[in-house]
Amino acid sequence: MKEYQYQILKSCLQREVMDSEKEFSWFRTLHRAIKCPGRRFYFWWRIANYLYKTGGKASRKYAISVNRRLRNKYGTDINLGADIGPGMKISHFVGIVVADCCEIGSNLNIKQNVTIGIKYDNQSGKIYIGDNVIIGANSCIIGCDISIGNNVTIGAMSFVDKNVPNDCVVYNQRTDNLIYKQIA
Repeated sequence: MKEYQYQILKSCLQREVMDSEKEFSWFRTLHRAIKCPGRRFYFWWRIANYLYKTGGKASRKYAISVNRRLRNKYGTDINLGADIGPGMKISHFVGIVVADCCEIGSNLNIKQNVTIGIKYDNQSGKIYIGDNVIIGANSCIIGCDISIGNNVTIGAMSFVDKNVPNDCVVYNQRTDNLIYKQIA
């Protein structure tokens, strides 16, 4: 289990921090994390996620501490229990929330102010998101046992609470009607 998680960690760091097809190297990864501020979040979140999933009590406590600092600095709350494949890309870090019940494939592209979560606290279901998914700004994916297919684009300001098939674009239809209410 630990070896499998370690291989996933290296694959994720290679795609998100090194941003290179070269063979994985801790030296190159640390160099990119230090020199490229935009990649630091990915580095530290992936390390915290690995420690949370494979470590003991002390490692989990440290991982939670790292995640708390990331949440305070970037305004992004991705719970450590979430399974996110390699190639995650966050366009703007502000206001992103991902619950720990999510299993997300590779090449996730997520915009600002996106919520991916559950309806109730003690919910047993998961949210499955496939590979090559783009989630537009201000979108919400909320529910229990929701499955979003591969190669899906979710438009900005969309609310998704149902399953979405592969290879499609999803958005909520808008109207230009303004509703005015008189204040007495």
